Amino acid sequence: MMSKALKKKVRGLLKSLDVDQAIQELQRFPPQKIINPLFSFLQDTDQDIKWAAVRAMGVIVSGMADADMESARVIMRRFMWNLNDESGGIGWGSPEAMGEILAIHEGLAEEYAHVLLSYAREDGNYLELEALQRGLLWGINRLSEVRPHLVQDAAPYLSHYTQSADAEVRDLAKQVLNTLSRK
Repeated sequence: MMSKALKKKVRGLLKSLDVDQAIQELQRFPPQKIINPLFSFLQDTDQDIKWAAVRAMGVIVSGMADADMESARVIMRRFMWNLNDESGGIGWGSPEAMGEILAIHEGLAEEYAHVLLSYAREDGNYLELEALQRGLLWGINRLSEVRPHLVQDAAPYLSHYTQSADAEVRDLAKQVLNTLSRK
């Protein structure tokens, strides 16, 4: 199947089916073939497609890690590169996908939770754009729901977000802090 045709098929699956059905269909493809289309849909302006791609990326990369951990690490490094200023990109959808992957796969979570948290730290890889901060806080919250032990010490790095000028950032920060306080 041609790359353009595959991308169109993946988009159609993400848009037309419920997410669980779409993921089941996507799992029939070799992961290496559908990773690039999924990366592109993390940036989609259609929020339904974006969030379906986030969920699908979590499942697909987790499956890759089960079969070949190094191939999944390559994907994680790609997210990190996308969030790096030197990449020339912005990294839309990357923190959300990272959080979803880490929530699903314990091995990757053990290796990369600290990296995800570093994007919240002003002394780390701090993300300045509020739109990226929203995705980051969503990703941290997703991880904290499943693996709170990996983010339990993050509260000091997250509390300043409760004072953000962006209402969604404030709300997500409060949500993460509430999740952490319950665990």
